Amino acid sequence: MAINLKTPTVETREQRLGTIIGWDGTASALAEESAFSRGDCGGCGPGGRGGGKARRVCELTGPFTQGSVCSEQMVETQAGNVRDAVLIQHSPIGCGAGQVVYNQRFRNGCKARGLPVRNVRFISTNLRERDMVYGGADKLDAAIRAAFERHKPAAIFIATSCASGIIGDDVDSVARHAEAKLGVPVIPVHCEGFKSKHWSTGFDAAQHGVLRQIVRKTPAKKQDDLVNVINLWGSDVFTPMLKELGLRVNYVMPLSSVEELAQMSEAAATVSFCYTLGSYLGTALEQEFGVPQIKAPQPYGFPGTDALLRELGRVTGREDRAEAYIAQEHARVKPKIAALREKLRGVKGYVATGSAYSHGLIEVLRELGVEVDGSLVFHHDPVYDSEDPKQDSLAHLLENYGDVDFFTVGNRQQFQFYNLLQRVNPDFIIIRHNGLAPLAARVGIPAIPLGDEHHALGYQGMINLGESVLAVLRHRKFHQDIARHVRLPYKTSWLREKDPFALARAQAS
Repeated sequence: MAINLKTPTVETREQRLGTIIGWDGTASALAEESAFSRGDCGGCGPGGRGGGKARRVCELTGPFTQGSVCSEQMVETQAGNVRDAVLIQHSPIGCGAGQVVYNQRFRNGCKARGLPVRNVRFISTNLRERDMVYGGADKLDAAIRAAFERHKPAAIFIATSCASGIIGDDVDSVARHAEAKLGVPVIPVHCEGFKSKHWSTGFDAAQHGVLRQIVRKTPAKKQDDLVNVINLWGSDVFTPMLKELGLRVNYVMPLSSVEELAQMSEAAATVSFCYTLGSYLGTALEQEFGVPQIKAPQPYGFPGTDALLRELGRVTGREDRAEAYIAQEHARVKPKIAALREKLRGVKGYVATGSAYSHGLIEVLRELGVEVDGSLVFHHDPVYDSEDPKQDSLAHLLENYGDVDFFTVGNRQQFQFYNLLQRVNPDFIIIRHNGLAPLAARVGIPAIPLGDEHHALGYQGMINLGESVLAVLRHRKFHQDIARHVRLPYKTSWLREKDPFALARAQAS
């Protein structure tokens, strides 16, 4: 499916990919219904498989939502974490509350990568009641000038909000005029929270702005040893891994500089640790700038990591070096994996993270011999932008590691999470978004919060995750004690409910 960079507004994931946020069943049933690389096209949207978009997967829609995050917050994590840029949030001041957490992640990420540690740079236009009546364009123009005068940034991003979308401010026009005056890119990022039901559209919106206004349209040179790595704040595991192939890493997009973003069009290839995050940017770089996106499984477990390295070696002409590195790492880690499997025999885990990332983590746990009967993914993309079957991360999980009996798509709802955990009764959970971890603790289950997204990646990642599981299991008694002394805020009828989507099914009937 073609990506359109001519329009300033990105298509939402619902429009482009058919993204859903409510589903319950087996992983194999979801893969068949998605018809990405498994099943037929009976449920596909217009155009069907191999050229259409918005695949139709039946979605369970509940009567209410306890809470989630929005696309604008993902723009904070992306555009707001470009090191020499400034993010302006054209919004009420409350929309900037998430910057407290993202500033912490930015500082920690800079430290982990050996970069200068400082705070994020963002400005809020602080839209108020008067602005909702008379408009906030003048405030936005003043904020852009203030951002330039205070920080002398290499670029200025503007994140829209529900409020600015409602009043209809012409953000694009204000940005164009400011860019002409200041001589630096001023980039509107259209990410109103109400436009998309899942926050992952915010990743695409930020990347869309970078592709339109920062990436060099006509690269001065091609850097044949440079690889774009689409990531978040995780530790630098790609540099030593790709160095074995004679390749250099260009990390994008959090923690990047504007110049590092600009040179993406000069790279030899693009890879990602997670196709939820990297689907849009990788596909657009290939379509618009001729930078090959590595069409391979994600680098988790032996099959996924082997396949990604081999494909990267093929694309960059380094097949022999890739094979040598694969053999070297297999010899190094397999004895350690075997020892971990002995220690983890009979242990049961549960994964609650973003979609494609969850597929990878389940693969690693099963490499370690950990039972995984259930998983909660926060959304599901029936297809990724490339539409290449080799990037079908759910199918790769099924074909290499088997089915998952209780595979749930849900938008981080605590009342559902209780029922999900009760039906599989795991010994621990792995979680990325820590809002669900306290509930697990209150029912006696310890959590591994993966603040480092790259912790389980590649060959060493299997060892890392195995050691983390052993460490968290030592805390089971503490969490069981918590469970004996706390009560959950739900009615007895709900605590006895076996179906986490009972309310959605009742509404639909």
